[in-house]
Amino acid sequence: MFKSLSIKVIIFGFIFTFFSSFGQSFFLGLFNSSIRDTLSITHGQFGSIYASATLISSLIFVWFGKKIDDINILKFSYIIIILLAFSCFFFSKISSIYYLFIAILLMRFSGQGMMSHISSTTISRFFTKSRGKALSTSWFGLSTSEFILPLLIIYLLTIYEWRDIWVVISIIVIIFLPIASFLLVQNLNLDSRETDSDSNKPKKKIKEWKRIEVLKDYRFYIISANMLAMPWIATGTFVYQSFILESKNWGPYIIAQSFMVYSIMSVITLFISGLLIDKFTSRKILVYMNIPLFLATIVIIYFDNPFTAFIFLGLIGISNGLANVLGSSTWAEMYGVKHIGSIKALTTALMVFSTAFGTAFFGVLIDRGYTIEEIAAISGIYIFISLILLFIIRTKLNPVKV
Repeated sequence: MFKSLSIKVIIFGFIFTFFSSFGQSFFLGLFNSSIRDTLSITHGQFGSIYASATLISSLIFVWFGKKIDDINILKFSYIIIILLAFSCFFFSKISSIYYLFIAILLMRFSGQGMMSHISSTTISRFFTKSRGKALSTSWFGLSTSEFILPLLIIYLLTIYEWRDIWVVISIIVIIFLPIASFLLVQNLNLDSRETDSDSNKPKKKIKEWKRIEVLKDYRFYIISANMLAMPWIATGTFVYQSFILESKNWGPYIIAQSFMVYSIMSVITLFISGLLIDKFTSRKILVYMNIPLFLATIVIIYFDNPFTAFIFLGLIGISNGLANVLGSSTWAEMYGVKHIGSIKALTTALMVFSTAFGTAFFGVLIDRGYTIEEIAAISGIYIFISLILLFIIRTKLNPVKV
């Protein structure tokens, strides 16, 4: 009975992370050229609109995201599903920069933010001794979408009008997700949690931090600096993939094909990281998370061959696989799960904010004439500094025992 419930929770997480892709930068970036052509706007203008809408969505998220601690997960899921379906339909109606702003705000909030928040919070709260493996399996949903959707959408854009694609997506969301949610989590509650099968093993009690307490902990800011590197750098890469193609003189399908390598490396890293986290803890793995991302910036700086794209996105995929699991498990390990919804709302909002920053930052630099190599160098410097800070405090990341 309990094993069956555990499987359902993991499947629920998988599905919600898959459907979060519709609000993710890699997916929205596929429509960048179509939208800019429709509205006659530049890279920088698109980036500014994207960033400002994302920023506001992150502010809303801080307030609304914490309500997952107080509302039944099925009811909460239904609210977000309806909002996501409406957001997808609204996206098909973009006819001005104002509509674009609202559409991106809705998609970033309901898709990237809330769908992934529901998945990771539910799994972090439900699982204890196998949290790492459960999170890595659920995040496989996003990796699956990253593997399938780029090439599929690029192909569909050669046949159908981009607005029609979004209408179909909205229909799929409103039909499939409510049924899946009902079948998977209708009986889930906070009392039904995974417990250690070894009853003789002493239970280690740790302090259950409130969000206000987390904000006073200096470790939170150093870890966050590392956690946020992946979102803002990857977002800039995904949203401005057409700029990278033009800068490197790569073919139109190189990035889309490279996404398959990105997805494969994400999946491999997801499963490996899940096992490593359950064995060694997230706190010990965290320091290695952004090393592949740092190497990716070096690759894009020094190499121009089209094959470079596969190495570049492959390295980002490794860091992405680590970040997806560590982004949830680290906070649960350090700060407990009693208020994990509230804490995750804050960290997810910061993540969404960082994607806004990355979009705006890349867009401004592109419009001011910076090359992709120069942008990569700036990104690499940020990663290096945040890594050094994390390395310095790596022995001080243990939870507070009570």
